[in-house]
Amino acid sequence: MPDPAPIDLDSWPRRPHFEHYLRTVPCSYAMTVDIDVTAFVPAVRAAGKRGYLAQIWAITSVVNRHQEFRMCLDEEGAPAVWAETHPAFTVFDAERETFASLWVPFDRDFAAFHEAAERVIAEHAGSPEMFPQGAPPAHTFNVSSLPWTGFTGFTLNVDERSGYLAPIFTIGRYQQRDGRVLMPLAVQVHHAAADGFHTARLVNELRELLADPSWADAPARPRSA
Repeated sequence: MPDPAPIDLDSWPRRPHFEHYLRTVPCSYAMTVDIDVTAFVPAVRAAGKRGYLAQIWAITSVVNRHQEFRMCLDEEGAPAVWAETHPAFTVFDAERETFASLWVPFDRDFAAFHEAAERVIAEHAGSPEMFPQGAPPAHTFNVSSLPWTGFTGFTLNVDERSGYLAPIFTIGRYQQRDGRVLMPLAVQVHHAAADGFHTARLVNELRELLADPSWADAPARPRSA
């Protein structure tokens, strides 16, 4: 795992905002939105793919476009940026009524990512351990799903003083409204890492990606010899 790249504080426009929300007024915020998945849902089903894995891949694709959602603190507590982050996601165990937290390396090829994620789930989903693969790597962020209910607001009470800067995503049950299919999505963000502008941009880019799900049925790229 390569080390995160340090941010040049002298030239970073958000330095005062980062320091304010990390040390003076440490805080996070949550934004809950509806994402139109009217085109996404049938496209993923027609491709024979799992909707949850497609959601995770789309979220990760957008997260990796922007350094503010790949931020962390280095060993000295200074801000740094991972070159790429990977999703850690929950898989529910109905018998135990609990979950396992799994992670898969991100692949820009959706079909390849889907195949890798299915292998990890098949191997570990039934584990009684919370982290059957061991502790997730530092360069992961969290995604979870609540397919049993929709919601209009969702907030995690994360200790803002912990220095945890990665975004956290929570997906709700699809809702039908005015002939459209909507997906509730909550995004939890440390304010030191990103402002409302950045989170709104991420949400809007995710909307665009799910509105044109032509990537869902693309074949996996050939493996190199």
